[in-house]
Amino acid sequence: MMTSTRERIQRVSLDLFLRQGYEKTSLREIAEELGVTKAALYYHFKTKDDILTSYFVDFGDAVKALLDWAETQEPTPRLRRELLTRYMDIISERHKMIQFVHENQPTMRRLDEKSRFKTFMNRMNNLMTGPDADLESRLRGFQAIMTAHTSWFLFFEEEGIEREELRAAALNVALGMLAANDIHRAADPVATELATAAIAAAEDALEEQVDKNGETAPTAPTAEPSPAGA
Repeated sequence: MMTSTRERIQRVSLDLFLRQGYEKTSLREIAEELGVTKAALYYHFKTKDDILTSYFVDFGDAVKALLDWAETQEPTPRLRRELLTRYMDIISERHKMIQFVHENQPTMRRLDEKSRFKTFMNRMNNLMTGPDADLESRLRGFQAIMTAHTSWFLFFEEEGIEREELRAAALNVALGMLAANDIHRAADPVATELATAAIAAAEDALEEQVDKNGETAPTAPTAEPSPAGA
């Protein structure tokens, strides 16, 4: 697919912001890196903040579309896994944006994107755990979601870790957390057995990644099954 001028500006600008810092990067440098005039750049974005805000608008549009779809579906474990997998894909495609957010907190506070992000996270967590979930379930659901974020600024620049490998490992850990939630809320032995099997599968997948790389990696959390009817 052909990259639009707007998308090219976003990509080149973000690379510069990460390489030399947001405050130290000028529109002139962005235009030079793109090989265009400042006037051509102004046609799409008037300021650096406009460029930066566009990342979060695009991210928000993608997440909103995902949540709108999920809220029309039957709230099942299968839906939760599908929702988390699709969200991980959105984050993976925008992993440089996640790195920027982590490294530029003063700029993020100035742009005040917190309320938009919090709204999305609340909707996501309700879908992951249900509106009547207890505090432990809500916390575990939130941790599963945040694994999609934290993995990119904790491990992406580590030598020898490829993007798809990190995405797969982070997804397995997050799915393990969801499975632990199913155990916590299980109302019968069959549900508990299925959730336990899901956690074991996530741990096995992570062990395969560790064996492949010859390094130690975190494993998915385990949880004790709740008594039936709890």
